[in-house]
Amino acid sequence: MHRGTPEEVEAIIEQFIMVEKGGTIQLPAGLYELNTQLIIDNVDSVSILGAGIEKTILSFKSLKAGGEGIKVVGNDLLLQDFSVYDAPGDGIKSQHCENITFRRVHATWTNGDKSKNGTYAIYPVQCKNVMIDGCIASHSRDAGIYVGQSENIIVKNCIAFGNVAGIEIENCDNAEVFDNKAYNNSGGILVFNLPGLIKADASGTRIYNNEITENNHENFASTLSGNNGNAVTQIPPGSGIILFAAKGVEVFNNKIKGNKTVGVTVASYHITQLPFDESNGWSPYTKDIYVHDNEYERPSALPDVTKKLGQLLSMKNAYGPMKSQDIVYDGILDPKVGSDIQNNPMNICFKEPQMADLHFTYFELSEKLSNIKSFKDYSPFKCEQSIVTDVSMVESL
Repeated sequence: MHRGTPEEVEAIIEQFIMVEKGGTIQLPAGLYELNTQLIIDNVDSVSILGAGIEKTILSFKSLKAGGEGIKVVGNDLLLQDFSVYDAPGDGIKSQHCENITFRRVHATWTNGDKSKNGTYAIYPVQCKNVMIDGCIASHSRDAGIYVGQSENIIVKNCIAFGNVAGIEIENCDNAEVFDNKAYNNSGGILVFNLPGLIKADASGTRIYNNEITENNHENFASTLSGNNGNAVTQIPPGSGIILFAAKGVEVFNNKIKGNKTVGVTVASYHITQLPFDESNGWSPYTKDIYVHDNEYERPSALPDVTKKLGQLLSMKNAYGPMKSQDIVYDGILDPKVGSDIQNNPMNICFKEPQMADLHFTYFELSEKLSNIKSFKDYSPFKCEQSIVTDVSMVESL
């Protein structure tokens, strides 16, 4: 592969500095080693085009401090056909953008000490109308593809591996995650609503037609500041899908196989045992969940018990110690809604064709996780519902 000369590197930096509204930044084939961030600051209708996802590589290994490799702020942006290696912070971050597309972009870290890798590989936050299509994200110490505090989102045809969390939708409205592969992460696909953020409770996510397999990687997340960073450190390796404090989520037609601890976890934020403040309309409870028509396969490997959540799921489930689970529901109820789990007040629905053959556990827990009881009976949760999303405004991006 051609290694960019200092003059060629400087020409790339200059394009980012000089680009105007409606402009195009061309990234030729080659490996370019940068010692500065690349920034688009409030410039609209910009396209950043490489020669191919593995033909154009921007390496930030020489950037010893700072944040993102690439940061973009603006509307109507396209990032396409290039790779970002070894950013000191996030690989590619977009913030306060409307109509942004990541297409055939790869963000990763190549060093061995993963706890020192960047936090997020592909990271749109506080955006509207987000398309992430055909991208690859790997080896981030938090989430590979992370969409936060945003609305109207499509994540499709992507590959996420070697991260703590493969794909994470956090405090977002109206998202669809489909036709992706998440493997060899600690957790495959996550939908979280976390406290203390500008955008509080959010709802409406559909996860379908994904392959979520063998997400048994060690959790190498460092202890980050604040509750949000601490939440990902608690993901037990071997987790397929995790829903924390999530609202209005449908999970269907996925292949959930080889995840050694649990296939699908449905839980309130209390399960993390982290402190929180119920302000700004945020709620720690999970409600309106519909899990149906997925394929499961429990592995022969033992579940992970290095994390407290993994210890609960593996040691206190209804099938005996060290048994992998297909579906787990923590059973923590909002007392404002109801107190009898048999009435399913949180509207949690499971309708898997082979439900009787799965390892399904629901717990009766207090918010402090005391007096733990577990049960196999799924009859209170045999229901179905409609989770509606509309991402038509993103499909044209």
